[in-house]
Amino acid sequence: MDQKAAQLQTIEALTKAGLVLTEDEKQRVEIADFGLDRLEQEGLQLITYENNHHYCAKELVLFPNQTCPEHKHPPIGKTEGKQETFRCRVGKVYLYIEGEPTESIKATIPKESAAYYTVFHEIELNPGEQYTIPPNTLHWFQADDQGAIVSEFSTTSRDEYDIFTNPEINRVP
Repeated sequence: MDQKAAQLQTIEALTKAGLVLTEDEKQRVEIADFGLDRLEQEGLQLITYENNHHYCAKELVLFPNQTCPEHKHPPIGKTEGKQETFRCRVGKVYLYIEGEPTESIKATIPKESAAYYTVFHEIELNPGEQYTIPPNTLHWFQADDQGAIVSEFSTTSRDEYDIFTNPEINRVP
């Protein structure tokens, strides 16, 4: 899927969910393939509403079975790293964080980068459910086969400092 098709599909998913984007926001939909060129398996589509030195608000759109690769938000200067709350709006999301591994996870780990998924404590988020990820915590997430939309509320986002388990990933917003 090319960038333009992904952008249009993202706008369509948000509109279908009842979320209204301005024309400016539609132009700013970010398609993050993390430099892997397998967007439909490992990637993320997002729109950032606000990101300032106090807080950040985004919508994260995941296509069916799409995975956002394992990463963490490390301390930067005097900040302890980004703390983020995910609130599922549409679909189902399987979130994996550090902690006691779930015996049989529901997500399917992408084969091309399976070695780089290391945390398996599963948290299932359905519409209306939310979870707060502490700063500097390894995590990854995947939509079910229907796709998902997640609202993210966090401290300031500095995506360029995220640390990904997969050294092949290039995250430049």
